[in-house]
Amino acid sequence: MTLFIITLLILAAVAAATALLALLPSTVNGGKVANLLGSCGAAAGCVAGLCALALSPWGEAVSLRLPWGLPVGACVLGLDPLSRIFLLPVFGLGFVCAVSGGMALRHEHPQEHNLAAHWFFYLLLILGLALVMAARDAVLFMLAWEFMSLAPFFLIDFNDGDRQVRDASWVYLVAAHLGAVVLMAFFVLLWQSTGTTSFEALQGGVIMQGVVRDAGPGVLTALFVLAVLGFGAKAGIAPMHVWLPEAHPAAPSHVSALLSGAMINAGLYGIIRSLGLLAAPGTAPEWWGWAILVIGLGTGLIGIMKALGQSNLKRLLAYSSVENMGLMLMGLGASLIGLSCGNAWIATLGLAGCLMHMMNHAGFKGLLFLCAGEVLHATGTVRMEMLGGLQKRLPLLGAAFALGAAAIACLPPFNGFAGELVLALSLLDGPSLPGLERQVGLLLALVGLALISGLAAALYAKAYGITFLGEPRTGFAANPHPLSWKTLWPLALPAAVCVAGGLAAPAFFDLASMTGLTALPMPNDMQAEAVAGQDQARTSLAMTSLVGSIALGLALAGIILRKRMLKRRKLASMPTWGCGYQGGTARIQYTDAAFSEPLAKVFAPGMGLKVRMNLDSSLFPKNGTFNVSAPDRLRSGFYTPLFEAVERLCNACKIIQHGKIHLYILYILATVVGLLIWGLSA
Repeated sequence: MTLFIITLLILAAVAAATALLALLPSTVNGGKVANLLGSCGAAAGCVAGLCALALSPWGEAVSLRLPWGLPVGACVLGLDPLSRIFLLPVFGLGFVCAVSGGMALRHEHPQEHNLAAHWFFYLLLILGLALVMAARDAVLFMLAWEFMSLAPFFLIDFNDGDRQVRDASWVYLVAAHLGAVVLMAFFVLLWQSTGTTSFEALQGGVIMQGVVRDAGPGVLTALFVLAVLGFGAKAGIAPMHVWLPEAHPAAPSHVSALLSGAMINAGLYGIIRSLGLLAAPGTAPEWWGWAILVIGLGTGLIGIMKALGQSNLKRLLAYSSVENMGLMLMGLGASLIGLSCGNAWIATLGLAGCLMHMMNHAGFKGLLFLCAGEVLHATGTVRMEMLGGLQKRLPLLGAAFALGAAAIACLPPFNGFAGELVLALSLLDGPSLPGLERQVGLLLALVGLALISGLAAALYAKAYGITFLGEPRTGFAANPHPLSWKTLWPLALPAAVCVAGGLAAPAFFDLASMTGLTALPMPNDMQAEAVAGQDQARTSLAMTSLVGSIALGLALAGIILRKRMLKRRKLASMPTWGCGYQGGTARIQYTDAAFSEPLAKVFAPGMGLKVRMNLDSSLFPKNGTFNVSAPDRLRSGFYTPLFEAVERLCNACKIIQHGKIHLYILYILATVVGLLIWGLSA
């Protein structure tokens, strides 16, 4: 615990130093110093955090009480397996993004961007995430949650000269604070019902053991709903996902990678932690599991279908984050169903698959967002219809993106395959549950998982193929800025996670399953079956890892052998065979819309495609236009009208703010009289 406190102190000290630099006049040298201090300080703090996690016993729960000056709550910090597994992406990806961001921002002009302020809020985000995972008191948790929620607003608004960026940052801020209001209601109700704000006192589900003060029969349901809504807004579950596709394209890529790979995990962490507080081992209502499973399935389908219709690479990745959060929730829901029905196999593998996929998602999504940032730096755009042919011009970047795409598309032997295999194994045992409706429900969930995985493979074949293969469609792709290994070396770290997560899948599974058993403990009569399920899943993962290692080794040996054999030979380059026609240009290549057209014929309602076509039907037609877009109809059809109506209502209420003091006094007197009447009648 001491090393973790040192980590927090390092992050806080560097944040204070960058805050002081932000107040000084902007100069070129000052910007360089701020960028170096902020990036190196964030990296050092994250390395210290990783050391704190590595040097402490994983299964041990420790806590520390510090002085607290507030009349409510307490400053209690703690680490247990659940906190540790969620802190791994925070510190791991935080380090990679700090290094990559420092390299990307070193040429920014200080008059355009205050780099000291940027790194202050980056450090504040890391510090807030660490405190959220370590807080053991509701009041401290909410304070840390506010720090963690406020910092991304300023990080997203980095390029504040762009109106779309400003709009995206405000959309995020509204969504974050609506979720915070719901969470405040959750913790207030929890405090009122139990009389304590301490997580350690609540652990084990004291509510379901009868320690409730004047609570009605629906208080448990209300707490569950509030927790799912409040934390789900941060996790990006549908239909509260609308901030993700706005914020991620607007933010700098190292910020997008951290938000997608680490910050949205805070929502999942909050849901799992709240379930551990509300329910004693094996006593959570079964409908909780079905509700989370259905929400996860719907979120996954909405996310992948909306991603298929995107032409902006970063927006595509943002919707993919929604899809992957849906997969995590499916595993959590299946685990709760298994606990309620006494099936240790489903309970163990469901939560283990959820946590494995969370770690895997941090690796491959962090890699893909950083690759998208390098594409933007090299070409000036991430619009796929303007790219193409980058694999020949930027081979290292293309290889890194291809690796991340293969991992997220669930292709063996990478980490995405291992995580989704565990999720599938948990759902495969559905026929052993009592009742036909349960069996059919998990079977449909398995079909949904397979559908999402197949669509993800099609999505990333499109993303990599349209962006990196073929011929350049515009000058942006034809003449990119060169990128060397000195610029791209931070990408090697998440790329190594993608490979190691598949080849060492049994070790990752042991970590996730042990964490799951401590986060949502099982009754004693289920533990023997849980151990047997762990052994079988570990054996399956070991076989896939062995086959994957052999296949990967053979592939690398073949590549090396080919290079050695061709080293002394002269290679001739010929144009690709084009069915006898060699006058083709980049205009005859597939576009992103054309690639998705076959799937759009089946999933058009879910993708929400909007087609605009303008063709000249005259005898000698002029140039026509054809445009396909996929706007978020939930935002334009529901949230935008709702917020506009609230704005009109607030403007109408301004009539009471007229500046006449005697009427203000009258308001106060009327309020006092009303309270007296209410008190007497009560």
